[in-house]
Amino acid sequence: MTSPHVTHFFDAATYTLTYVVTDTATGECAIIDPVLNLDYASGAIGTESADQVIAYIKEHDLNLALILETHIHADHLSSAPYLQKHLGGRIVIGSRITTVQDTFGTIFDEDEGFRRDGSQFDVMLSDGDTFQVGALNGNALHVPGHTPACMAYQLGDALFAGDTLFMPDAGTARCDFPGGDARTLYESCQRLLALPDDMRVFVCHDYQPDGRPLAFESTVAQQSPQHPCWRRHFS
Repeated sequence: MTSPHVTHFFDAATYTLTYVVTDTATGECAIIDPVLNLDYASGAIGTESADQVIAYIKEHDLNLALILETHIHADHLSSAPYLQKHLGGRIVIGSRITTVQDTFGTIFDEDEGFRRDGSQFDVMLSDGDTFQVGALNGNALHVPGHTPACMAYQLGDALFAGDTLFMPDAGTARCDFPGGDARTLYESCQRLLALPDDMRVFVCHDYQPDGRPLAFESTVAQQSPQHPCWRRHFS
């Protein structure tokens, strides 16, 4: 199985990991879960995190194919439109985003000016849909529970789990947002943990429990508390 090159960028304010996934044979890449900086006290928006990603892609002369969102994030804004303006590429999200849009449109009593059909995005993927990043074969997995629209993306031997899985000592995301469901989230976790043991797992957040150093990559096997690696690093 192909092993793509993965570079991480960590936004400490939101504990969010953004990834650039590169097909080294063609120079095409994808960005996953990009952050737009927000100062909650002032309401000011910044692009520092996105600018780091832009600088990396330009420095390595990469061609951006896709900007992949695993879900709409409650804890940060997406910088996807900003990145697209500077680098091109298509913005991708799960097709069930329309459920989330409809739910929050109703909660906040939005008028017809708020589009609930997902037309803000270039591509909407459903479970089992495939996509390409250069010569890398991508697969979309619908993993609801945190939100009804959550997706995970597999590119070669790399799985980008969004908020469905955190590092082994941190569990998984909350499921008390509108449309969230604990049982559904458990089933989604089990689906991902049924993938091959050596599948690399990249998480969207790392809250560094007990002040440990940043960690963002494991494997399917290491997600099991019975695995020796889990006991060695996280007990």
